[in-house]
Amino acid sequence: MTKPVILIAAGGTGGHMFPAKAFADEMVKQGCDIVLITDPRGKKYADGFPAIDTLILPVTNAEEGGIFGKIKGAFSLLQAVQKTSPFMKSHNPAAVVGFGGYPTAPALYCAKCPIIIHEQNGVLGRVNKFFQDKAAKIFSGFKDLEGLKDKSKQVFVGNPVRSELVALRDQPYPELKPQGEIRILITGGSQGARALGHAMALSIVELDENMRHRLFISHQVREEQCDEVRELYSDAGIQAEVWPFFKDMAARFAKAHLVIGRAGASSVTEAAIVGRPAIFIPLPSAMNDHQTYNARAVVATGGADVMRESELSIANMKDLLDERLNRPNQLIERAEEIKAAGRPNAAHDMAIQILDLIGVNNA
Repeated sequence: MTKPVILIAAGGTGGHMFPAKAFADEMVKQGCDIVLITDPRGKKYADGFPAIDTLILPVTNAEEGGIFGKIKGAFSLLQAVQKTSPFMKSHNPAAVVGFGGYPTAPALYCAKCPIIIHEQNGVLGRVNKFFQDKAAKIFSGFKDLEGLKDKSKQVFVGNPVRSELVALRDQPYPELKPQGEIRILITGGSQGARALGHAMALSIVELDENMRHRLFISHQVREEQCDEVRELYSDAGIQAEVWPFFKDMAARFAKAHLVIGRAGASSVTEAAIVGRPAIFIPLPSAMNDHQTYNARAVVATGGADVMRESELSIANMKDLLDERLNRPNQLIERAEEIKAAGRPNAAHDMAIQILDLIGVNNA
């Protein structure tokens, strides 16, 4: 029996690609073949993507570069459509699933089969918003989804998360011994890591000496900031690992007592899935302020704080860290509270509904 082919389109950032891969892994388990459409940036996050074939599109962001950027973007989109159409015909997908980003547009435009959208953020992205009328279903990472015309199309499943992070959900929160080690994981995301590098380190080194000596910091910063941030921690007597990127993020999540980072959909979802209290600093330049919408869902549980970047001063962050780190019982309670917002079965739930939509029942 021929396997149904599911075409997944995603690109631009890990925020699109990581959920797409988690969903792809689940569809393979359900007996499907996967083909992938992405762009050069998305390809960087495609290691291990279970695709039998991949098309890399030369799509650019038409919103960047003024009038010349729009012209270049239009030509790029036309080229992408011309490459996408024969690629899709050769694979004859049973469904096209778009996870957002500009490489998604040609696939959704050319599709002759049912199209499904997954929106990771609390606000529909530009491409997803444009194609929402054509979509058979719109799966969402968060219950509240801004920019949606027809709410009957929405299916709230959560964001698909990498299996190694889902596996951590059943592990207990790391033990907090009196005067024992406290681990903080600080991530910057693919954008805006600069503000979370220098400012966060300066806030942490202002903590009292006893607390500084208890800390172990895993801090993701821009490459050009690494040496400076390492020196700040070293001079303050703080144990720290500082790198531009952590490949084994699951290992760090497993040991973390507190997570600090942007409020991208993946960051918020992962903290909730694993069950780690968090401090989120939404990226102020995020389109439609979607990171603030993302954070609201977990802040409402009581398991996370939000601090706007305009409020991110050394004094404000130090005060918040003092309040959280000096109350270990509260950290444990907040871990359980944020965990309540996690939806670990997102990929499976999404897969089963799509198989039902295309007339395949593997449940």
